[in-house]
This record gives sequence, C-alpha cells and structure tokens, in this order.
Amino acid sequence: MCTVCGCSEGESRVEGVAVNDHKHEHSHAHEHNGDEHHYGHGPAHAHAPGMSQSRMVQIEQDILGKNNEYAQNNKSMLAAKGILSLNLVSSPGSGKTTLLTRTLTDLKDDLPMVVIEGDQETSNDADKIRATGAKAIQINTGKGCHLDAHQVGHAIEHLDPDDTSVLFIENVGNLVCPAAFDLGEAHKVAILSVTEGEDKPIKYPDMFYAADLLLLNKIDLLPYLDFDIEKCIEYAKKVNPSIQILKVSATTGEGMDDWYQWIKLSRQSRLIGFKKQA
Repeated sequence: MCTVCGCSEGESRVEGVAVNDHKHEHSHAHEHNGDEHHYGHGPAHAHAPGMSQSRMVQIEQDILGKNNEYAQNNKSMLAAKGILSLNLVSSPGSGKTTLLTRTLTDLKDDLPMVVIEGDQETSNDADKIRATGAKAIQINTGKGCHLDAHQVGHAIEHLDPDDTSVLFIENVGNLVCPAAFDLGEAHKVAILSVTEGEDKPIKYPDMFYAADLLLLNKIDLLPYLDFDIEKCIEYAKKVNPSIQILKVSATTGEGMDDWYQWIKLSRQSRLIGFKKQA
C-alpha cells in the first residue's frame, strides 16, 4: 500500500510556497501566488528493503492516523460552514472530469460550487473546470498516487468557499489508495465507466465499499461494448449492499438529472445540520 511506499515524502507546495507535510495547522493564514498546489515531489519507493513487516504496519498506521486527524479538522470546518464535500474517485479515463464540467455547467445557476482538482502533474483539468466559471484550485501530487487530508485542508483555505457551497474534490485517478484516505468529505462518489470491466467492484472492493454512490458513466456506449451492466451492479451490491447506483452519460446527458437530484438532496441534508448548529 502507498502509505509505506514513500509517495507522501518530499516537499509540498501550496500556490508555489513550500510547506512541509504534516506540520500544517488549519488556523494559520497563508499567502498564495498562482493557481496551483504542488505536492509530493520526493522519491517514491515501491518497497522497503530491510524493514520488518511489523514496522511497515506501524508506519502505515501512523500515516493513516495522522491523516485522519487532518480529515477530522476538515470535516469540522466544512460542517461549520454548511459545505457539502464530495470526493470523486475513479480509475483514469472514467470520464470523471467531463462529468464534473457538465455538472458545473448545468448547475451553475442553482448551486454555489467550487472544485479541488488532483493530478500528479499539469493543470489541464483545473483549466477545464475554470472554463465553466467555477472557482478551482489544482493540487499536483508529483509521485503521490492520491490526495490526502493535509493537502486538501490547505486547498480549502485557499479557495475559502462560501457557506453552504458544494465542494467537489476530484481525486487522482486510482482505485486503490484513495479508498484509504479520508479527506473530510461527506461522501465518496465512485465513477466507473462502462468501457472498463464490470468486475471492477470485486477487483477493487475497498473503493466501492467506501463509496456511498456509484455513477456508471458512458452508458451511451453500451450498444457498442460487451459490458454486463447488471452483473456490475450485482458485484457492487455484493461489496457494498447500501451503495446507491445511478446510470449516467456525461456526454449525452442521460441520467444526469438523477445525479443532480442526488447532489441537491445531499446538500439539503447538510443544510439541515447547518441550521441546527446556527
């Protein structure tokens, strides 16, 4: 697992300013320049030669424990502002960015929305997000294969989203490591394209177990593919009986209204809690 591979080592950068990982206090103010965050440019080690299994397990527990502390800080901060945060996770090529840009375009007159965009390199996806008119910030993880709560906390501070906003966090394309890292989000939303295998839920069960919603994307391509959608749903329910599943096409718009309704209902639930706190 990447918690012991070294992908979280090295210098982090927030809008061009170097920040040492795991030394951030969310109450601290920061100045930022530019439009990108840079993280995790240290060397990644796939193995840990000479390290005992028990030591590797301890390191993994320490890293996840520290991450969970930051995640709880993020969760508390977002709850206090009535912000609904959605962690979008998928493998590369699922259509995650296309789905997000269509969502932002279609809902821009209905909801206040901001985006944290995660990729190993480039700001290409963040540029696409900003073209919709939404406020977005790019986190580049370098060697890192996932976002963590520490990085997301910095990004939230920089974005300074309005109360009651919807915050979309587009994670790095990876169905393994993002499952283990809580970012403080209200929900993980897994996106699976029908151009992928229908057995993905049982091949990568941790991700689908952690998700509250599964979006089966690119359903407009089903006539041209050998994809058993009912078998995929069966596998997903086997891993996570409570997971909700929606069939969508970000290209044609089919099923997208159901996704938008899910977002609005989730936001209403968050606002009820926000009003109680107020």
